[in-house]
Parts: sequence; structure tokens; C-alpha cells
Amino acid sequence: MALRMGALYDALLLAKLPDDVAREAAEEVAAFDTRLARIEGELKVIRWMLGTLIALNMGLLFLVLRIPVR
Repeated sequence: MALRMGALYDALLLAKLPDDVAREAAEEVAAFDTRLARIEGELKVIRWMLGTLIALNMGLLFLVLRIPVR
């Protein structure tokens, strides 16, 4: 995987890790960061859907429990 975090890679090299180990660790963290960003995006959609469903359910509950005035 070509994507990696440059600052982490440099820090691992400064910590005297071998180049291949530092590269693999930086790529692994970058992959994790990408997955985390995707999950956060999906959570935004789920929150929006939940809010809409709650609002619709509250409206239906109001209509069902409404007592007619005579």
C-alpha cells in the first residue's frame, strides 16, 4: 500500500527502526485511519436516519393519541 503517514514514518526512523518495519507500521496506521474515516461517515448517515425516524414516530404518536374535542 502506497499510502502512509509521513510524520509517523519519520518518527519511527528516528527511533532507529529498520526502514521496512517503519514503512509497514506507517502504512498500517494509515489504513486504520482510512477505515476510521469511512466508519465516521457511515455514522453521520445513520444519525441522520435515526433523527428522521424519531421525528416521524413522534408525529405518528401524536396523531394516534390525539383526543378528539367535541
